[in-house]
Amino acid sequence: MIEIHNIHKSFNGVKVLNGISGIFETGKTNLLLGASGTGKSVLLQCIVGLVKPDIGSITYDGKVFTNNKLDLKQEIRRKIGMLFQGSALFDSMTVEENVEFPLRMLTSMSRGERKDRVEFCLKRVGLENAGKKMPSEISGGMKKRVGIARAIAPNSSYLFCDEPNSGLDPLTAIKIDELIYEITQEYDITTVIVTHDMNSVMEIGDKIMFLHKGNKLWEGGRDNIMDTDVKELQEFIFASSLMKAAKKVEEELGSLEDITSIADNNDETAAKAENNTPDSPKGTERYLRTNAGGDPPGSPDMLV
Repeated sequence: MIEIHNIHKSFNGVKVLNGISGIFETGKTNLLLGASGTGKSVLLQCIVGLVKPDIGSITYDGKVFTNNKLDLKQEIRRKIGMLFQGSALFDSMTVEENVEFPLRMLTSMSRGERKDRVEFCLKRVGLENAGKKMPSEISGGMKKRVGIARAIAPNSSYLFCDEPNSGLDPLTAIKIDELIYEITQEYDITTVIVTHDMNSVMEIGDKIMFLHKGNKLWEGGRDNIMDTDVKELQEFIFASSLMKAAKKVEEELGSLEDITSIADNNDETAAKAENNTPDSPKGTERYLRTNAGGDPPGSPDMLV
C-alpha cells in the first residue's frame, strides 16, 4: 500500500499539484485519471522519487519515502517496476536482454538464475518465442508486453504505468489492460496507472482518483464513476459524442436495471393473465370451479 499526504508541487511559480492526498491499495489497479496537463504524471514522478514534492509525505507500506536516507529510498526503489509511456526499451538490446537489465542492475542473481527469470516473465506476458528479437522487429503492443515483463522481473511490489495504452489500437489496448490487471491480482502488487482512457477506467478501475488543474476532485471506483455529480468529471466522461448519446438514452429509458425489472414484471403479469383466461388449461379449471360450482370433468373428485 502507498499513502500520499498533502502533496504540493510548483515549477517556476506555477502550481501543478495542490494538496493531493490518497491511498493506493495493494492487489488493486489504482488509476490517476484526468485530462492532459492536470498533474497526473508529475504526481507519479513524485511518488517514485523522480521529482521531489515541495510539501507532503509519501509512505510505502509504512516506510516514509520522502526526506529519508538514501539507503532506505534505494531499498524501496528496488521493489518498484515502471512501464513507461513509450515502453523505453534499449534499441541495441534484444527483448530478453531488455528484461534481464534490471536483474543485472538490482539483484545478485547468477547468470543462470537471470536466464530462468527472464524466460518466466516473457512466458507470463505471452512472448516466450520473442526473446531473440530486437525492439525494431516487434509491434507496439509487443513492446508494451516486454515493458511489463521487465517491470515485474525483479519481483516488484509496486508497479507504475504511465499511459500504458498510448498509441495502441483498441483491441490491443484491452489486452494490455487485462494483462496488467491479471498481474496485479496474481502477484498481489500495488499498481498505479496514469491514464485518460475511459475504456481502461471501466475495464480495470478498482480505485480511481480524478485530478483537475492540480486538485483532486473525486475518488471512487468504476462502479460509481458514472453517477458522479462533479461537473468537471461529468464533462470529462461525456466528452465524446458516443458517451453523450449513451447518457441521453439512459436518461430517456432509465437504467438497464430498471428496464430489466419492468420487463420481468410485464412477463409475470402476462403469465398471470394467461392462466386466468378460459382458453388455457389452468384457466379452464379455475373458471369451472368458480362459475360452475364444482369440479371440471375428469378431475379427481369426480372419479369413482
